[in-house]
Amino acid sequence: MEGRGRGRARGRARGGQQGGPGAPQAPRPGPQQSQPPQQQAPGPQQPWSRPPMPQQGLSQQQQWVRPPMQAPPTSSAGRGSRLGGGDASDVVPPQMTAGAVSGQAEGADPQARGNRGGVRGRGGAFRSEIIRTKPSNMQSKQGTSGSSIQLTANYFALLQAGKWGLNQYQVDFNPPVDLTRDRKKLLRDALQDVGINGYLFDGTNMYTPQRLHPDPLDKFVEHNEEKIRVTVRLVGDVAWGDRHYIQLFNIIIRKCLTFMKFQLVGRDYYDPNNKIPVHEHKLELWPGFFTSIRQHENNILMACDVTFKVMRQDNCYDLLLGCQSSNPQREFQSQIIGSIVMASYSNKTYRVDDVDFKTTPQHSFKMKDGSECTYMDYYAKRYSIRIQVKNQPLLVSRSKPREIRAGMSETIYLVPELCQLTGLTDRQRENFHLMKALADHTRIGPPQRIQKLKEFSDRLNRSPEAIQELKRWDLKFSQDLVKFQGRVLPPEAIIGGGDRKYTGGPQADWTKDLRSMLMFEAASLSKLAVICPGKFRQPCNDFIQCLQRAARGMQWDVGQPRIFDIGDDRAQTYLEMIEQIIAKANPTMIMCIVPNNSADRYSAIKKKCCVDRGIPSQVILARNLTSKGVMSIATKVVVQLNCKVGGSPWTVGIPLSNIMIVGYDVCRDTVNKKKSFAGMVASLNKQITRYFNFTSEHEHEEELSDNFASFLVIACHKFKEINGRHPERILIYRDGVGEGQLPYVFEHEVTTIKNRLVSEIYKKAEDLRMAFVVVSKRINTRIFGDRGNPPPGTVVDDIVTMPEKYDFFLVSQCVRQGTVSPTSYNVLSDTLGLPPDRMQIIAYKLCHMYYNWSGTVRVPAPCQYAHKLAFLTAQSLHRPANRSLETVLYYL
Repeated sequence: MEGRGRGRARGRARGGQQGGPGAPQAPRPGPQQSQPPQQQAPGPQQPWSRPPMPQQGLSQQQQWVRPPMQAPPTSSAGRGSRLGGGDASDVVPPQMTAGAVSGQAEGADPQARGNRGGVRGRGGAFRSEIIRTKPSNMQSKQGTSGSSIQLTANYFALLQAGKWGLNQYQVDFNPPVDLTRDRKKLLRDALQDVGINGYLFDGTNMYTPQRLHPDPLDKFVEHNEEKIRVTVRLVGDVAWGDRHYIQLFNIIIRKCLTFMKFQLVGRDYYDPNNKIPVHEHKLELWPGFFTSIRQHENNILMACDVTFKVMRQDNCYDLLLGCQSSNPQREFQSQIIGSIVMASYSNKTYRVDDVDFKTTPQHSFKMKDGSECTYMDYYAKRYSIRIQVKNQPLLVSRSKPREIRAGMSETIYLVPELCQLTGLTDRQRENFHLMKALADHTRIGPPQRIQKLKEFSDRLNRSPEAIQELKRWDLKFSQDLVKFQGRVLPPEAIIGGGDRKYTGGPQADWTKDLRSMLMFEAASLSKLAVICPGKFRQPCNDFIQCLQRAARGMQWDVGQPRIFDIGDDRAQTYLEMIEQIIAKANPTMIMCIVPNNSADRYSAIKKKCCVDRGIPSQVILARNLTSKGVMSIATKVVVQLNCKVGGSPWTVGIPLSNIMIVGYDVCRDTVNKKKSFAGMVASLNKQITRYFNFTSEHEHEEELSDNFASFLVIACHKFKEINGRHPERILIYRDGVGEGQLPYVFEHEVTTIKNRLVSEIYKKAEDLRMAFVVVSKRINTRIFGDRGNPPPGTVVDDIVTMPEKYDFFLVSQCVRQGTVSPTSYNVLSDTLGLPPDRMQIIAYKLCHMYYNWSGTVRVPAPCQYAHKLAFLTAQSLHRPANRSLETVLYYL
């Protein structure tokens, strides 16, 4: 059965423990490497094969030897990552030397710090302006429906914060200094003897609780044999509660994590002393914690969650040796480019953008002082590491513009034998036994997660250095998790054919009723053509009989499917048979039985059917034909077949009439990484069972906004074509938006959409009744009930929400293993005129309408359909599908 959605498990969207295995981080070899390394005479390049025993007459350079594992230097622990994000701020607490910075112990080598961010992580950074989405005339964003429930969240309240004032100073450099890193060093030197013990500096503005004397302060500091005039002048006071206070709190708590012996890897801190080995798969799991301090409704809260990093025990050179094809260079490039690697000597991570086969560790590069040094000598002097393989190629990582502005080199060269592979490959993710072994450790239930969070709090309060650091800033956090009241919405009635109603019960799951549930809308499937390799003919016959029995239980007719045998399972054989069947039989749908999960074959079949011929298709793995749960599989396939030819299995009661509900998501093309596909779906009827589908490709955000607005105009005309009038209300659910993208979405997408709809359809702005809701699944908030996970329908709209947002959390799915992840809803714009209670209820209703699963899912169904559409296009089609499929769910 088809299931090529976001990570297979996400196709069901049943939740589970989030924040599981992820990719770690890597380091920077040389100080300043903006230019390609100076070419010296390289050693002869050898094929990448595991070397035989050393032969006489060969130099050591020519012998490809597996280098022994080298323990990373202890001095590198705790360094940041260039992928970590953050605002690159220096923080110096009171009573500390001016050279100490966040995330690093006193006395550490300043050149080894890299590009550390003061505030890291997705939730803790204030890298963009705060967008206020709560309407000024809204008295309360809290709903009233449902029953009350006692809840706990993974937040610790800030009990005490010293009301010291922050003074804002403007820092100027004459002559100007471009690199933020150099600016920080110059300011540290300028403040060495003026009595300033604590400050926050972002490269332009300095914030400190102390006053400078004299004001303004003028100092001349030596820099690159040049005198730089540093001028620091007071420009104002920062009011209590300003975002800079929150930013400072985040930096302080992250500094405390280093005192607690955690190690910074990527954005979060991990505990290598408690690593979990998975020997049979050559992996390690590092447990760690994510922290983020923000202003919530009534208090400043620190979010804290358990997280894990997957550390692979093989390095990039091992991967190089494993490339044994006829073209090992191309094979190595295909496997390593785009991956994240971590340098063992600094725990920093990089994304590999290229492989330089002409450059080896014997080549030299230009140092910051203008001298030249080979990579081998650099690592020997800087890290006391001896590179074993002298003629291995180097990995290339290119810095982003913001990283270059912060002082990073444009091009960074990495030595494969010193870089550890991180994360999991696609093949590893498809390994059931591997994923189960990892899930045994990462899928933590609510009681265990709460216990680990309490252990974190106890560890924080037992660390003398962390306690002293918090006292210096007069901060104190609660040792108990925050508790509050939530609500559970009433269960939804599932409506099948003949207006028969079913209930999903407390677990919101109606699978047991699915086989006997009449189709709400039964489409005609008169000609089903089945393409099957000859060796699977008998299992295919048996499966078709199961399909017919399952369809009869739903009072739906799949007709008499006709089987077409093929002699082999090559992609070309399937394509030739598809052409013959379409030419001779003109089928309603084509089903293909395939022996394995070959992505190339699957893509070829989907391109032929969806793009070239515009005919719905179904791809089924041969092993599912004889599975123990074959009737359950057949039932789900019947539902998919009906949806793909225009039918629908069930609906829920939607109280609003003449409303168009829109889902939108974006996926990056797997072939051309610069290109993305946007999947857009819009409902066409009151029952929200029929959809208009559209995909568009774009390379820039501007194109994305224009395409989104154009789609909505087309969707409104399509709605009028079917219903006789344009929709009175439009409700948009937008997925795939990160915290840093909210300002752009708010200022450009929403504005562009409103302008296009008003100018081309509604004519008057007051006639456009529209809500734009950002849906976020990848969040760090966790909600716990008294006895484990809260039930489906749990709504949280107070305490842990944001005061400036019109937002709420919804737990829509039932999770039996691990901890459920709520979904965040942020209403960016709303002129529908509906109270918050109705917005919450509609979102929960739509979570029942995803036809790939007979239960609730994490996001509203239009959002999940948009993702499935974008995912299929980006992964397999690489171009929009045939317009004849625009009103059927062909992508299920």
